[in-house]
Amino acid sequence: MTDHLEPELPFDPSGGDSGEPTVEPAVEPAGEPAGEPVSEPDGEPAGGPKDQPGEEEPEENSMGLLDHLGELRSVMIQSSIAALLATILCWFWSADLLELLIRPIRDQGIYFTAPNEAFLTRLKLSAVVGLFVVAPFIFFKIYGFVLPGLYQRERRMVTPLLLATTGLFYLGVSLAFMVVIPQVISFLLSFGTEALEPLIGVGPYFNFVSRLCLAFGLVFELPLLILFLSVLGIVNPRMLLRAWRYAIIIIVFISAILTPPDVISQVMMAGPVLVLYIGSVLVSIAVTNRRRNKDNDDQD
Repeated sequence: MTDHLEPELPFDPSGGDSGEPTVEPAVEPAGEPAGEPVSEPDGEPAGGPKDQPGEEEPEENSMGLLDHLGELRSVMIQSSIAALLATILCWFWSADLLELLIRPIRDQGIYFTAPNEAFLTRLKLSAVVGLFVVAPFIFFKIYGFVLPGLYQRERRMVTPLLLATTGLFYLGVSLAFMVVIPQVISFLLSFGTEALEPLIGVGPYFNFVSRLCLAFGLVFELPLLILFLSVLGIVNPRMLLRAWRYAIIIIVFISAILTPPDVISQVMMAGPVLVLYIGSVLVSIAVTNRRRNKDNDDQD
């Protein structure tokens, strides 16, 4: 006769204690959330710091690589079209522009030694002047391409930096064309004699003038370079003031390389650059003091 096995029950039907504790599932009261979010010590919920209210995320994050390339292609096409249209328009005034270019040596005369030299010179002159005219538009398009990827604080820095870059470049080119070139031409031609007459070709003369104007435009960007290095913390006013002797030597050496081998052009470039260097030191002092004050405010 087989034994009849009783099924085991989860409770004692007799109401007695079976000797083992009965585990009851925890029941949360209805209407209350399953749990509260864990708070950080500063009272903000866990999961990452809150976004700063004054700091905006760059809009470039929502664009892909192809979108960036498309925007860059559009900027390059528009800039090229603007430069081409400006060159075509300047071509109609290329004769007047050439007369303005050769004014310092009009008394000595100027010649072209190849059949196409006059045409090519007027074409290059139209292209250079056209690019010079539309440079602000090109800078504006580049600025518009970079702007969406910048924070609000960076935008406030880039805008005056762009204006200063354009203004200083135009100032350097204007100083070279209206002041330096006439003096340099007069000085260099003074070495001629009765038996040694100048015979100046329009092509070499155009290259001489354009190279000198470009050199002055570039060296006038020195304050912005020092400003950029000061913002990065690479240079400071004490370093600039302590190295003024080396700065003079470097400025004279660069002026000798970028200008023709004559004293007049070298001095006329080195003088303004030294003044710009002193201005750069003052700019570096202002940037350093501002950063120091900001660090003190953050510590307080």
